[in-house]
Amino acid sequence: MAAGAEPGPLEGEAAAAEDPRSFKELGVTDVLCEACDQLGWKTPTKIQVEAIPVALQGRDIIGLAETGSGKTGAFALPILQALLETPQRFFVLVLTPTRELAFQISEQFEALGSSIGVQSAVIVGGIDMMSQALTLAKKPHVVIATPGRLIDHLENTKGFNLRALKYLVMDEADRILNMDFETEVDKILKVIPRDRKTFLFSATMTKKVQKLQRAALKDPVKCAVSSKYQTVEKLQQHYIFIPSKFKDSYLVYILNELAGNSFMIFCSTCNNTQRTALMLRNLGLTAIPLHGQMSQNKRLGSLNKFKAKARSILLATDVASRGLDIPHVDVVINFDIPTHSKDYIHRVGRTARAGRSGKSITFVTQYDVELFQRIEHLIGKKLPVFPTQEEEVMMLTERVAEAQRFARMEMREQGEKKKRSRDEANDDDDTEGATGVRNKVVGGKRKKRKAH
Repeated sequence: MAAGAEPGPLEGEAAAAEDPRSFKELGVTDVLCEACDQLGWKTPTKIQVEAIPVALQGRDIIGLAETGSGKTGAFALPILQALLETPQRFFVLVLTPTRELAFQISEQFEALGSSIGVQSAVIVGGIDMMSQALTLAKKPHVVIATPGRLIDHLENTKGFNLRALKYLVMDEADRILNMDFETEVDKILKVIPRDRKTFLFSATMTKKVQKLQRAALKDPVKCAVSSKYQTVEKLQQHYIFIPSKFKDSYLVYILNELAGNSFMIFCSTCNNTQRTALMLRNLGLTAIPLHGQMSQNKRLGSLNKFKAKARSILLATDVASRGLDIPHVDVVINFDIPTHSKDYIHRVGRTARAGRSGKSITFVTQYDVELFQRIEHLIGKKLPVFPTQEEEVMMLTERVAEAQRFARMEMREQGEKKKRSRDEANDDDDTEGATGVRNKVVGGKRKKRKAH
């Protein structure tokens, strides 16, 4: 047997206890087992099987698992169980890279902890500091935050500190560090107790994550569900190779071909997301955008409409591709190929979640060949071509060109409206087409003027 191939004691045990049938067998208390039942979690996922028993022993954890593998449950259950044993305010801090993910984690904590009265606070940007300070004054058990806004509160909100913290969780740690939150994370580590339990979850193990692990974790147990960069098995991945000028036509063709499914389409920029959404809407397709220049309320509104199946096409930038759990995405389309190959894994991870099957189609133009080869290299698969009928696509070009023209005009009008409505920041256009950009631009411009 090769050196290093020997299972450590913990790995051996995990292998021996192959797939426990229930959460109870993992050591989860009855109250929480009932909560899992109510949420429809019948059997624990692989990462939960690995992480929960170790976490209940009070060890630090590094969890490596692909998105959609039940990571939130893997850290929420042991933490809630510890909270039951020693109830305390400001018990756990969960750091996440994006606002949407923070809300999602909070929903899971509240659902699992509803019967035991767990209170949680979401502390993210884009929402009024004052009302957040009031929530923090009530001393919730669980704080779920993005690093930037948490630092604002630690520095400016009187009476708020995390000196009694018992658990720190960093979810999507690779992404937190990629977004250059390193200095914020260092600051946070300085003001919380050294004597705490730390869970680090990440879909990919990067150099930065290893560095953070050395700084923040004590003798951690590694719970890896996927050692290689993985995409879920039940995901059928395809690509189409097309000239870039016909991208829009092919998109419309595929949306028609696969009509009846729900789609998540990834674009590279906020602007392109908005333009494509308007173009599709001009063609009578119900598309809604989700990008970083929309106000927080608009973003949550878009998401909820899509989740409630009122809309079947969601266009998003990579902000949305991380960690968002939208149960019924049938098809992911990479309209603009991701520049970081690892983002590909997160994008296609929006479909085929929790054991369902799904499809992904990546658009490759003459300019994207190298990026596409990198993606294939990373996932270690050659992707098949998605079959398309060129004649049918060409029949769509005229209608698409017209819709593009309208979309450009609308974008221009919105730009002019922004200029006009600088003084009365009113959101009078169609809520979905609305761009929350306006208020930001208004604010920004006004301030600049005063500054002169």
